[in-house]
Amino acid sequence: MTLKKTILIILGGLVLLIVGIAITIMMLMPPGKTPMPGKQWPALSLAPDLPEALRGSDVGMRLAPKNPELANGVYPLPHGDSAQQDATVINGPIDISRRLKPEEIVYKFLGPGPVGAYTSGIYPDGRRVLWVNGVSGLYKLDSETYEILAHLPSNKSDKYNQAWAEKITASLDKNNSIWNLPTAMKAVGTLMDLSGVYCVVGKNGWIYVANKDGSLQAYGDKFDGDADSEIVEKAIFRIPEIASGPTVGMNMTYDGWIVYPTENGYLVAISSDLKKYHIIQLNFADKEDTGSLGVGYGWVRNSIAVDDDGGIYVVSRKHVHKVVWTGNGFSKDEKDGAWVAEYRNGKGGGSGATPALMGFGDDDRFIALTDGDNLMNVTLMWRDEIPEDWEQLPGAPSRRTAGLAPVTMGSLNLEKIQSEQTVIVAGYGVLVVNNQPRNVPNFMPKDGGVNGLFIGPLGSNPDIQPYGVQKFQWDPETRKIYSAWVNVDASSPNGVPWVSLGSRQVYFIGARNNEWTLEALNWDTGDETFHYIIGGQKFNNQFSGPTIDEKGRIFYGTMWGRALLKPEVAGK
Repeated sequence: MTLKKTILIILGGLVLLIVGIAITIMMLMPPGKTPMPGKQWPALSLAPDLPEALRGSDVGMRLAPKNPELANGVYPLPHGDSAQQDATVINGPIDISRRLKPEEIVYKFLGPGPVGAYTSGIYPDGRRVLWVNGVSGLYKLDSETYEILAHLPSNKSDKYNQAWAEKITASLDKNNSIWNLPTAMKAVGTLMDLSGVYCVVGKNGWIYVANKDGSLQAYGDKFDGDADSEIVEKAIFRIPEIASGPTVGMNMTYDGWIVYPTENGYLVAISSDLKKYHIIQLNFADKEDTGSLGVGYGWVRNSIAVDDDGGIYVVSRKHVHKVVWTGNGFSKDEKDGAWVAEYRNGKGGGSGATPALMGFGDDDRFIALTDGDNLMNVTLMWRDEIPEDWEQLPGAPSRRTAGLAPVTMGSLNLEKIQSEQTVIVAGYGVLVVNNQPRNVPNFMPKDGGVNGLFIGPLGSNPDIQPYGVQKFQWDPETRKIYSAWVNVDASSPNGVPWVSLGSRQVYFIGARNNEWTLEALNWDTGDETFHYIIGGQKFNNQFSGPTIDEKGRIFYGTMWGRALLKPEVAGK
């Protein structure tokens, strides 16, 4: 065989491989509609650097009031509390950088998609359980040992068994480059079978699971107060046809009503026994095109924040909505404190972030989010009355905007960045991470679900993993938002960070040399405090974030299960 013929055969094989990959992606991740570009607002100036005198000045600020209707645990709902801050006062681990020993990691296989593990209150015998909903069904784990106490299997639990998962993990351990995209597709494609991503655990011990079809199911112990008893369905709510549509997120009011939005613009409140409900259509849902732009790209894309005064904060494709819960229903009336405000949305697809509350009591009080510009901006909006002397910011759509800060990741000088995560809020600090994969082949789409493919199963690959973590901080004296710090060497490929105000650290699952790690950065300076090397692709967090438990230990979801880190010297 001649050299020319050999080269032609190799090139032909590469073309067939690329075409095959493209066809596979189109089948498993069909492209959505291209969003119509929104209004192109003037370019913004970068946020000024935080003066050194203000570094750590928000120590001692109030946290969100505890919601008494939620289970009394560290993580009874996504993002930890009704304010959606992803922060706690509990001290997290402090250590030297090192590799964790096998005996310092508790791991339990549960099948694909165990993104959240929701904590119960304390049982009569002193134990807690973790409720975990994944593709393979609903699990109840002992929070200390991770023993499976009960399992309500789905119809996929036999298909995605441990042998199947280990085969995929071994393949990705061997090669998690773009040349193993077919295996990566198998790993992330299982999430399409996940019915209920969002769950809430109430003080009654029930876990509420929101399903794709808009229904809400409540599960609990067969024998109340018995952690070892099997899981049974307690009640079910089916959304009326007028508001039917995929649910997006879930929260709970401070008087115990479960609230969630639908992709097409309805807000639903359901009593804790699932017998009574209220529904309201959000402003502009009857005027704008509320059709989905693709999986996860509805008119409402993310979960909601709730305050203790009845405020419910929802982000639609162009607006932030404050709807007020009165105790007897919803109000969109300004007299009750409701409002609607436009945010910047140059790209047209809307914000990818769950909004989070900032400031409580006598603090300046905001709703924080990232907007829909191609280069997203951290956005703060006054969540109550706008101060009388407040002047509209340059480039802001309305006076309600209190702060606008382009996210460039400092010296990385990004020209394009969008996030699919909540913003992390603690005190007056707001943290965002870069989730844009690097070196995506030219023949691949650059947005949407394909990004998830690269930062998910392939996210630890040094040629692909994104870098950059940036913190902004509001100063109530100057009433300005500053860039507090940027760490361009830190990498949080696909998960939501978690802040400990007790140890003044922000923790996230990162990657180094193609292994997954726990990273700890100083919350005030952004400097690395330490990191743990956890291990290979078995420990990929795949869109889950770390949480700190009652004992100050990190637990998080992996591709196929849950992991609890129990370092021997944590906190010493």
